[in-house]
Amino acid sequence: MISDTPNILLVNPWIHDFAAYDYWAKPIGLLYLASILRVHGCKVTYVDCLNRFHPDIKKHTPSKTDGRGSYLKTAIPKPEGLEDIPRNYSRYGISEEWLRKDLSDVPKPDVILVTSHMTYWYPGLFETIRVLREAFPSAPILLGGIYATLCYDHAVKHSGADRVFAGTGEKFILELIKEYTGFSADMKFDPKALDSYPYPAFDLENKIAFIPILTSRGCPFSCSYCASHFLNPKWMIRTPESVIAEIKYWHEKYKVEDFALYDDAFLTDAKNHAIPILEGIIGAGINVRFHTPNAIHIREISKQTANLMFRAGFQTVRLGLETTLFEKRSSLDHKVSEDEFNQAVLFLKEAGFSKNQVGAYLLAGLPGQDTGSIIESIKTVKESGITPVPAYYSPIPHTGLWEKAVLCSRYDLKKDPVFTNNAIFPCRNEAFSWEIISLLKKLSAE
Repeated sequence: MISDTPNILLVNPWIHDFAAYDYWAKPIGLLYLASILRVHGCKVTYVDCLNRFHPDIKKHTPSKTDGRGSYLKTAIPKPEGLEDIPRNYSRYGISEEWLRKDLSDVPKPDVILVTSHMTYWYPGLFETIRVLREAFPSAPILLGGIYATLCYDHAVKHSGADRVFAGTGEKFILELIKEYTGFSADMKFDPKALDSYPYPAFDLENKIAFIPILTSRGCPFSCSYCASHFLNPKWMIRTPESVIAEIKYWHEKYKVEDFALYDDAFLTDAKNHAIPILEGIIGAGINVRFHTPNAIHIREISKQTANLMFRAGFQTVRLGLETTLFEKRSSLDHKVSEDEFNQAVLFLKEAGFSKNQVGAYLLAGLPGQDTGSIIESIKTVKESGITPVPAYYSPIPHTGLWEKAVLCSRYDLKKDPVFTNNAIFPCRNEAFSWEIISLLKKLSAE
């Protein structure tokens, strides 16, 4: 056991997939843990296998002005069972040589914390763990994150980590470090109160191109295609004052101009939450841009919230529409009616948002869904004067649609999470069709 200040290495793993792009993606949970450990006296180092701004990159991949950009990628063989998919498969992120070099430069860790993301990205996670094991054979590797929570048994059996943890780690991270190192510290925050958390340790990155913001955690809804309620069973909300203070901190100290809202329910109870936040941003004169990659609830968009969002600097507004077959959507969710959708679009237009700024997510590849219904939804959204954004469905364990997806898929979804990859349309009974994806992209872009 180690009684001195421990060295904790935190790692964001590679992605293995047919396609991947940095749509404002950061391991915010892992960086919250890094900040908590640092505040409590631990020494932390961070290695990001997806680092788009790695110092060894001779020419950085072009980055959009809003912070998004392409990952580096290396072609690799397709996973067993997906050899017939007519698409290239790649490792996204830095090279293995660069990763090994980065690991050789960090202090020898007493504990390694590795996060995980999409369930079907686990092959990249496993490769990362293999390299970590070779670099630090005596250091315990602890795995958490989304895949570890949703596919716990699979992770325990196959990941190669010494221990796997489900759920959010803030409540037990200090006890865990004490168990492995003997290092003890009195808790300086309340895991049940988001306002008490230190800001995520984004300063550990080479470059801060954007900042993800969580104004709440969890979601009061239980949509059949979404695992938010399982991943975060309790809906936790920050005070508007703490959110505004964090935005000002990153903007003033690090000159950050782009912020991605990671909330699953930002506009819920808008009177007490979103509206005071937006008014505070406007009142403080903060000149920044906001993006909503996780979508916002259409029903909560009023004339007031639309105007405030526009004045506060929202640039990328994504609506959680999913389908325009409103009379048949009860099996998915109960979030919005046709009238509510049309009213919300009108409010956003009147506030000043353009067609290119507002997009509606439309789920494609659902169990039993025919291509014609997706095309119809795309046409309806375009007729409303905003942009359709196809979102390809990935079957997720512990959700309402999971068993239906298992029954209709041509793959054994329960056997291997790699088959839940949305890029292969796993819930179509027929073989993969690249033509369908091309058609949906073309119709959306026209």
